[in-house]
Amino acid sequence: MPNLSDTPRLYEPLNEYKPFGPNIGIVDGPPEYLTIAGVRLPMPFTTRMTIVQLANGDLFVHSPIVFNAELARQLSSIGNVRHLVSPNQFHYAHIGEWSRAFPNAITWASPHARERALARGIEVQFKRHLSAQVPEEWRNEIYQTAIPGGFFGEIVFFHKESRTLVFTDTIVNFELDKLSQPWRFATRMTGMYFPHGQIFFGMRLPLLLQKQKSKAVVERILSWHPERIIISHGGCFESNADAVLRRLFGWLL
Repeated sequence: MPNLSDTPRLYEPLNEYKPFGPNIGIVDGPPEYLTIAGVRLPMPFTTRMTIVQLANGDLFVHSPIVFNAELARQLSSIGNVRHLVSPNQFHYAHIGEWSRAFPNAITWASPHARERALARGIEVQFKRHLSAQVPEEWRNEIYQTAIPGGFFGEIVFFHKESRTLVFTDTIVNFELDKLSQPWRFATRMTGMYFPHGQIFFGMRLPLLLQKQKSKAVVERILSWHPERIIISHGGCFESNADAVLRRLFGWLL
């Protein structure tokens, strides 16, 4: 068990839907620890999922957090939990829990999520594959593209009605006062902290190695004219999304 001093200050209230824009909201969850190659990294991180209510009443649930029965009831009062979406090969672990509570939901696997779940012994049955191509189910309401971040690559979404981008791990914006030492010092050294944030350090070299492809993706995202950005770890950007993106990805353009 982690020491209490290691636990981040959270984005309370937890397990509660919080509107972020028209027909889009977030739910902040409890902290978790990333495990790579069987080794649990000692730094805890906060968790967040995004919910989009589609025009037909279905809910698009991005990066589901650990299942919570009261939260499930709350979401059911908003719409039909229909799409459980893994945006990258790290944010999939709780899809199985949600799919057992909502057996008619479609479970979407990002590239390599199936293999990673199998390797880690996590019980989840994916029904559909997710790629840069927008599926029919949300084509008129959500755009998407793939960030070529190598091992950390992810699918990025854009909710047209609210003009909101939904990233996962590409951008990190930790709030230093929510971190304990030595993580506060380490985060400051990386530049991945509030209010400016930064591209996750594990993605910078892959983006550079695929510079032309990365540039095309960033240009496409900018062409959507986003106004706000949701991220999974740290403070979101509630305005000036274009300026944020040009600051972070300008070196590619």
